[in-house]
Amino acid sequence: MSALERLLKDQRVIVVDGAMATELEARGCDLNDALWSAKVLLEQPELIRAVHLDYFNAGADIAITASYQATVEGFAKRGLNRGQSIELITKSVQLAKDARAEFWSKEENRINRAHPLIAASVGPYGAYLADGSEYRGDYNLTEDELIAFHRPRIEALAASNPDLLACETIPCGIEARALIRLLAEFPNTFAWFAFTAKDGERISNGEKIADIAAFLDTQPQAAAIGINCTSPLHIPALIREIKKGTSKPIIVYPNSGEYYSAVTNSWHGETSSENFGLQSKEWREAGASLIGGCCRTTPAHIREIKHWVS
Repeated sequence: MSALERLLKDQRVIVVDGAMATELEARGCDLNDALWSAKVLLEQPELIRAVHLDYFNAGADIAITASYQATVEGFAKRGLNRGQSIELITKSVQLAKDARAEFWSKEENRINRAHPLIAASVGPYGAYLADGSEYRGDYNLTEDELIAFHRPRIEALAASNPDLLACETIPCGIEARALIRLLAEFPNTFAWFAFTAKDGERISNGEKIADIAAFLDTQPQAAAIGINCTSPLHIPALIREIKKGTSKPIIVYPNSGEYYSAVTNSWHGETSSENFGLQSKEWREAGASLIGGCCRTTPAHIREIKHWVS
């Protein structure tokens, strides 16, 4: 049984944390960079630890590590060798564990709370490209090529003993299939699979989320299936579609509703997360059991979720 399954036996709803990168930006980090939040692993890792701690204090039951854009290939472009890159990827897990240990060391934080989990982030190939293709899925790579890309990071993350992996912001079915095949090399490792979506029915490359969910439903290492970094407005319909294909737990952690421009490295459009607490309650009623936030959400949004969950 995975750590996530054990936690779900004790809690109706699991609160996931919120954005890491945009929260780091709010604290003065310049992330106009191909490494995005992974840049902070190099420069100011203590800030990552502080963000994790703030999310635990806000009520998060799960912290997602700052390894989303941390890859051997990405760090190599900065002149780091493989060993240095693996060390930074490993550090992302340790920072989350350190924040958890500090949070859990205070007796008042343990009242009516389960011991928080650490989900090690596995961002998509599109994150490494840093061109917005995690919202398109137009990689033109084979499954084998995607497996070769993801293997060093997953190997490093699995060796760091997180509670599970967060395979997130996936825009296409081929990448999910590649990750499932790769996970077989790490038989004691479980992962959730969260996709970006273009509407209430289809993931970013146009495939139906119900079909993707049906495929993942047969995979024992897929611990949960869902959506992230997608407008909150699409979430209820997407949950209903996912339920058509799976009985596994459903995870949703949408962004603020704005959209990201890889050309200008900035967010645009109107937010649709003003009533995040109320919206998140609707997602639970629709069938989600793991709920959090992605880009442009903050500890305040997570506190709104925790308020009604408690």
